[in-house]
Amino acid sequence: MGNIKLDNHFPYLYLSCGRAVREKVGNANTFQVRFTCYEKLSHIILNTHKPSSSRSGFDDLPPSPPSLPIIGHLHLLLSAPTHKALQKLSSKYGPLFHLRIFNIPMVIVSSASVAYEIFRAHDANISSRGPPPIDDSLFAGSTSFISSPYGDHWKFMKKVLVTKLLGPQALERSRDVRADELERVYARLLDKARKEESVEIIKEVVNLTNNSICRMIMGKSCSEENGEAERARSVASESLALGKKIVLGSLLRARFKHLVMLLIKKEMTVVSNKFDELFERILVEHETKQDGHQETDLMEALLAAYGDDKAGYKITRKHIKTLFADLLFAGTDSSAQAAQWAMAEIIKNPNVLKRLREEIDCLVGQGTRLIHETDLPNLPYLQAVVKEVLRLHPPGTVFGRISQKGFRMGEYYIPEETSFAINVYAIMRDPDLWEDPDEFKPERFLQDSSRTAEEEEAERREPLKYIPFGSGRRGCPGSNLAYVFLGTAVGMMVQGFDWRIEGGDKVSMEETVLGLSLTMAHPPKFIPVARTARPLISKCS
Repeated sequence: MGNIKLDNHFPYLYLSCGRAVREKVGNANTFQVRFTCYEKLSHIILNTHKPSSSRSGFDDLPPSPPSLPIIGHLHLLLSAPTHKALQKLSSKYGPLFHLRIFNIPMVIVSSASVAYEIFRAHDANISSRGPPPIDDSLFAGSTSFISSPYGDHWKFMKKVLVTKLLGPQALERSRDVRADELERVYARLLDKARKEESVEIIKEVVNLTNNSICRMIMGKSCSEENGEAERARSVASESLALGKKIVLGSLLRARFKHLVMLLIKKEMTVVSNKFDELFERILVEHETKQDGHQETDLMEALLAAYGDDKAGYKITRKHIKTLFADLLFAGTDSSAQAAQWAMAEIIKNPNVLKRLREEIDCLVGQGTRLIHETDLPNLPYLQAVVKEVLRLHPPGTVFGRISQKGFRMGEYYIPEETSFAINVYAIMRDPDLWEDPDEFKPERFLQDSSRTAEEEEAERREPLKYIPFGSGRRGCPGSNLAYVFLGTAVGMMVQGFDWRIEGGDKVSMEETVLGLSLTMAHPPKFIPVARTARPLISKCS
């Protein structure tokens, strides 16, 4: 397969595979969310198990392009990143078509109206992402909230997340934590500005989100003591590299593949043990210092449920560890990537920067205090900028579901255990739904009192044309927190600084896919220039 970069083409296909026969790689513990996508891809490549169905064939599936023997339509996904390859196919075969990756059928949805009909009538049926790629005896298995099947475990974890971390009341309780972390990032950027040094936007926003989430979970910053955050990021990088090795090894002939898997098994054990030790140390530390933490900590609620024999759902320490990993690694990276896209778009569009800065200065005042999340409802253009960034550059370009039962959809029959891939990227750039879909125009999200009744009715008929965080029961529960992080981070960077590109280079908006996120192929080096002689102070100071 030459020099094809598998991580650029297949990171989301792990969401879309059926119940494939698992490749046995021994009893090694595995963990990290990003690694999961590569292992699941190896299941797709290695196995040819069709979804079980009472029907004898797949003649009633939606239309499909011509396929090749053995590999099916795999070759059609190698010319571009997955979301763009699927978008190109949808322009020829329609908003609903199916592909076959080896013997595994996959239904592709590229239309807001089709997606709406599926979620309206079949949301419960497609609320699972398929079985976990590793069995329950291994470290993650079905204990991960992200990959957990739709059932008691997933419902319990979501309820705890909403009440203790991500719901409106929980976010209000933790507001001062995020304000404090935002001020810390502002201070670091101010120091960079004084030294005329360049800034990595992703690194700064990762610090903001990572430390905020850690403090919201357990009452302290992950990087305040013992270098926990840095160790976690290091192990995450190791597991991502392992995932790539598994995919590449799975493509080799049997004897070589077996050798590679034996080597990987040992490495996987080492990496997994590092994860286990890191999160076990955090749990033990919290258990021994419970008196010093708030009752509202998510950690408190989970440890209480862990120790309660009469709890509605009995969780284990493994459940707690994998949930924290999901929150830290899935949540921090997507917000950081979106913030980088936002600053690139704003700098590339000076008219947007001018209007955005005027709105913030008018509300907050120039040279007085730092923007706060309570300001966001009164900053409609900032909200529009964030929404437009997520429309053009969604954190996840494709999200997957799997049907638990067969069902009919119009003239087509969808068998049980059939995978769905909803192409969010294509839906949010559909020229039938969006004027100038490839242009950065935040104004499209502002309330327009001059809209006709026909335009408003058309808007109501396409409720899923904007779905950067998915939809239905498995939609991202952290979307509100993501909007807060993006709004305050982007607002602070626009309010506090002018920005230059190192070397005077133009901003390249070329895309690539890294891990699970849509990212910039050539991220620029940003140089901040302080707008005020005196530092801005936080509202909460």
